Amino acid sequence: MEFFTLVVFVAIGLYVLKATDQGRRIRLLGGHLGQYQIEKLMETLTEGYMRCLGESDAERQSQIWSLLAQSEQTLASQFERFAGDFAKVDAAQARVSRLPIAIPMIDRLLPAMSFDARQAFAIHARGIADAAANVAGQTPKAKAFTMSAELFLMQHTCHWFCRSRAVANARLQLRHGTSHAMALASVSPKTRDAYRALTGV
Repeated sequence: MEFFTLVVFVAIGLYVLKATDQGRRIRLLGGHLGQYQIEKLMETLTEGYMRCLGESDAERQSQIWSLLAQSEQTLASQFERFAGDFAKVDAAQARVSRLPIAIPMIDRLLPAMSFDARQAFAIHARGIADAAANVAGQTPKAKAFTMSAELFLMQHTCHWFCRSRAVANARLQLRHGTSHAMALASVSPKTRDAYRALTGV
């Protein structure tokens, strides 16, 4: 009975520590993202891409692509500034566990099992900027596909930072109907290589 009671207290303690840590992470990231319209611009783009791809009139489609290009540039600029701001966060507060589930303090106890979110956001900023500038010379449709993947992977990192890799995977599948592996396979090779080198995924 005493052992069972001890297990219960340990479980409660771990839950409180996890909730406290996740709350801190959510406030930290939210405080930085709240200064920008990144989420709103992301929604504008993803909805705009779907509307444009469903447009049968070529002239009207061209007009929509042009408008979306402006939103892409705005989002890229804002995310670059966000990444620059987040780069000033203390290194200890920016660590993210590579483990699938959230374990309180594991990023500090075993730093080798974690990565720096500041570097991850810098990778995403470059990937989004390159997609917006269409450095690969893609068609509008292919460009939209790459940009969507870059944005989905960036959003995955945000959820990973705040919660865990497993939660981030589930939210990506639920919100966008795609897996983490598919999003990673669809970003630019430059983003994919840098991301894998950093996260080990």
